[in-house]
Amino acid sequence: MIVVDILLFLAVALLALPVAVVFVEVLAAVCLPDQPVSAASGPRAPLAVLVPAHDEAVVIRATLERITPQLQPGDRLVVVADNCSDDTAAIARACGAEALERVNATLRGKGYALDHGVRHLEASPPAAVVIVDADCDVAPGTIEKLFRQCQHSGRPAQALYAMEVAPGGGAVSPISAFAWRLRVIVCPIGMHKLGGPCNLMGSGMAIPWPLVRDIDLASGHIAEDMKMGVDLARRGAPPMLCPQALVTSTFPVSRAGAASQRTRWEHGHIGMIVDEVPALLRDAARGIGAGLLPIALEICVPPKALLVLLLLASVLVTALSAAIGASAWPFAVAATEFGLFTLAVVLAWARFARDILPLSEVPRIGLYVLAKIPLYLGFLVRRQVEWVRSKRDAD
Repeated sequence: MIVVDILLFLAVALLALPVAVVFVEVLAAVCLPDQPVSAASGPRAPLAVLVPAHDEAVVIRATLERITPQLQPGDRLVVVADNCSDDTAAIARACGAEALERVNATLRGKGYALDHGVRHLEASPPAAVVIVDADCDVAPGTIEKLFRQCQHSGRPAQALYAMEVAPGGGAVSPISAFAWRLRVIVCPIGMHKLGGPCNLMGSGMAIPWPLVRDIDLASGHIAEDMKMGVDLARRGAPPMLCPQALVTSTFPVSRAGAASQRTRWEHGHIGMIVDEVPALLRDAARGIGAGLLPIALEICVPPKALLVLLLLASVLVTALSAAIGASAWPFAVAATEFGLFTLAVVLAWARFARDILPLSEVPRIGLYVLAKIPLYLGFLVRRQVEWVRSKRDAD
């Protein structure tokens, strides 16, 4: 029975770290005052906006039309039409962008497109590169705010990346929208208020030229944004949140599009936990890189539905073990973890998400979590490791 007690305690202890990270970040986001963001002023050097695009003819015009007014003389707008079979490149040129057409049937994915764009810029390098996905709405002033913060700090700057539910909702529920907001809005704001770095989110990110030129972008990594942030932190330049900047996209309406997007995000995140977190913690302990520990702590928090499932399982198993004579301490710890996480979720909802998640939808959270079980089992059976573009509603 002593062995069982030790194993159960170790299991619940592992969950203590992600729960503590979420709880502290949410508490900071809710309770701490906003942190002033230092930024450069006066005339600025030219920048380049890089837009990777794969068959984005339906949406790219609107994105470019929001970016173009934010550019100054000398700035460049570069679209990489990557393995496109539609008019993405032609539309980009019509909007005044430099359109690069890349065709490679083997090396596919956003990382390869980004690398192609950066190599194109080497002939006349900008001061920084701002990366925006082809389906994003870029709020006015966002490009300037990102660049100014990036220029002042010498580190990458990440905008808030909001995802909106399309009219009618489609396959994406308000609960899913809340989970996204908790992950990429609430928790990063909390870490920012604590003075820590953030993970890169794939769109709305400015990176100084010397850094983006030298990191390894040419890969089909399924979580290329997280991987890029880790690589930059290892170089001593962990990304910073720029909460005044905002890019917005829309969840796919179709079930196929939503499922593809969800699988890519969550398998990519879990894969980063398995593949990167042990090495990150080891490197942080050795003093390698700046900000590696908070980056590692951020990544070690699994997708929220998976964390709920793990917490529920720990409560049930430790309760049953205590009922048959094992120590009650593992159950006490598991119950405390579940209570703290629940409190964090309630605080995040009350402060940041009442507009997207009505109180009437809250009881459905259990069904939402249970519906995710096949996705997580799929990681064990057939893990997605290659980048796959989410199916657009108009495809």
